[in-house]
Amino acid sequence: MKVPYINLGLQYQKDKSEILKKVESVIDSGMFILGDEVSQFEQTFAKICDAKYAVGVANGTDALVLALKSVGVGAGDEVITAANSYLASASSIALAGAKIVFADVRDDFNLDPESIKAKITDKTKAIIAVHLTGRPAEMDTINEIACQHGIYVIEDSAQAVGAKYKGKGTGSWGMLGCFSLHPLKNLAAAGDAGMVTTNDEKTYQWLLKARTHGHKNRDECEFWSMNSRLDALQAAILNVKVKRLAEQTERRRAIAAKYHEAFRDFVTVPEDGENEYSVFHTYIIQTDRRDELQAFLKEKGIDSKIHYPIAIHQQEAFTSKNQPVTDLKKTDEQVKRILTLPVYPELTDEQVDYVIQQVKAFFAA
Repeated sequence: MKVPYINLGLQYQKDKSEILKKVESVIDSGMFILGDEVSQFEQTFAKICDAKYAVGVANGTDALVLALKSVGVGAGDEVITAANSYLASASSIALAGAKIVFADVRDDFNLDPESIKAKITDKTKAIIAVHLTGRPAEMDTINEIACQHGIYVIEDSAQAVGAKYKGKGTGSWGMLGCFSLHPLKNLAAAGDAGMVTTNDEKTYQWLLKARTHGHKNRDECEFWSMNSRLDALQAAILNVKVKRLAEQTERRRAIAAKYHEAFRDFVTVPEDGENEYSVFHTYIIQTDRRDELQAFLKEKGIDSKIHYPIAIHQQEAFTSKNQPVTDLKKTDEQVKRILTLPVYPELTDEQVDYVIQQVKAFFAA
């Protein structure tokens, strides 16, 4: 049996007819930049996140850069984040002109509040808390630390659309929440797309201008900014696909639950904590036999990935301009042990059972 890591074409099959009608409607209207489709999706997305406002942008990286700029992050500032995330969590800090500071993580792959405390200086302007794998970080504690030091919290929710902590959506805990709607994400556009959420009206109004060069109207520019608008065609597609988000999230959680039950005696599994509702963008196990297991699964037709094989503090883009970071013990341990198994909603029960069967067979041998 073949079990690909992802099958992007399958996720469109149920909605293909409705999506094509939506795309045709946008083309016929001639409204390609912003417009009703974007506004509708922004309103829907804000509700999903329990946020007051949502602003569509071109991609998740732009979402992070604009979020940082909205709270005044720039040259001379420091921003704390995790090194085990995708590059954009850190690169956005550099792109905003600030210094990247890495804190360590806990067993759940998310920032360790104690490590955050140790990294705060008088130059710290913000914390980017990453909800890695779709599992929410401990946001109440992180917010409390930030409040004590007068610094901003920005959520990197690129992998966590629909996730909740203590019943409240990711993207509503910090000053801003940043989301990617890249084709590989749980809620996926047919290309690049991103969202920024906030509960602050002043920040919301700033973002509306900042995503379109700083224009306050057609002819006047209030400040210099980038061009980063959610495409109307992508918004139209997302307005269809978002209807299945809850259903697809539950399917991911059901697959994850089967994996938990089957694997917990052999490997470390990413089970929800007491206050967490995870959306399992990725299902990452940990084992000292990671490389052997991955090779075995490949032989059996099962594709797996490593998210991520090189932590950001080891990337040339960082090491070429910064002093070595040697105190990320948990991050460095995990990068040697992590393996991501297929968990997308379109997996059949037979494929899920086959993955379970083969992982068990490996450890039985």
